Amino acid sequence: MTDTLRLGTRKSLLALTQSGMVARELEAATGLAVELVTLVTRGDVYQGDLAKVGGKGLFTEELEAGLLDGSLDLAVHSLKDLPVELPAGLTVAAYPERADPRDALVSDDGDGLDTLPAGAVVLTGSLRRGALIRAFRPDLEVRPIRGNVDTRLRKWRQLDGPGGVILAKAGLDRLGDRLEAAKNGGLPVHALPPEQMLPAPGQGILALETAEAGTARSHCATLDHAASRRAAVAERHIVAAFGGDCTLPLAAWARHVDGGDELVISALLATPDGLHLARGEGRSADPEAAADACIAALRDDGADEVLERLREGGHATGAPEPAGAASSRAE
Repeated sequence: MTDTLRLGTRKSLLALTQSGMVARELEAATGLAVELVTLVTRGDVYQGDLAKVGGKGLFTEELEAGLLDGSLDLAVHSLKDLPVELPAGLTVAAYPERADPRDALVSDDGDGLDTLPAGAVVLTGSLRRGALIRAFRPDLEVRPIRGNVDTRLRKWRQLDGPGGVILAKAGLDRLGDRLEAAKNGGLPVHALPPEQMLPAPGQGILALETAEAGTARSHCATLDHAASRRAAVAERHIVAAFGGDCTLPLAAWARHVDGGDELVISALLATPDGLHLARGEGRSADPEAAADACIAALRDDGADEVLERLREGGHATGAPEPAGAASSRAE
């Protein structure tokens, strides 16, 4: 039996930071050494519209191939970037404790969307965020953006007028002062309330993917966090109900309330222009039952009509985004 686990990771700063964090926790929990093995995925090098050539799966294919051929023991993903359907023979062995699920506005011009001046530019690589911004503040200008966190922050700094960029707060928190843009005084980071900017499914959760067979699965299971797993199951159940891994303006956030076993999940499906939204909420001690109740509430609020509008506009069932649109993946 090997005394070293080979952890596959992409080369981005955020991926390396998250993988390094997991490696240290695994070493402490199991007494094994963990070796980081860096890979470049197709999603890292492709410059076009990701939805046309595979979407989220482009960031996991090479890592999953390594798990299947045995050259890797585990891979660490941001859960919101992991397709719902995994290749046969692979599983999510652990969901470590969830970090902050909220989105964050980085801006010198307002401490939230409601305080940005009219006409301000908001950069985002997410259809979900763009739709919610347009619904809440139609007087703001939403511009698509791609790239890693430092790249997005640099593009924000290069704006020639008031504005900001929206990123996942969990990623900003994990990177901290490793970010070039955060040096010399830090960043003006403003967490956005989930009631206004409902998070993406899985946001703030890491997924440790392994082969179903072998010892890596049991080693990784030592880091599993029960409440985070329950939230992940519920939120991914919502994703599966509305098109699997399509690029959709879809939000879902599950959490326990009042310290009890009941899980509350809120979800939203919107058109990219923010003009048509369906909202729903479900509650149950069973994650999938909570998600099913939420799905029913979404449909009662017009989710099927929103889906039809998305299909007509080319934003459902894997259809490509319009020219100039960015990937929903946002580190």
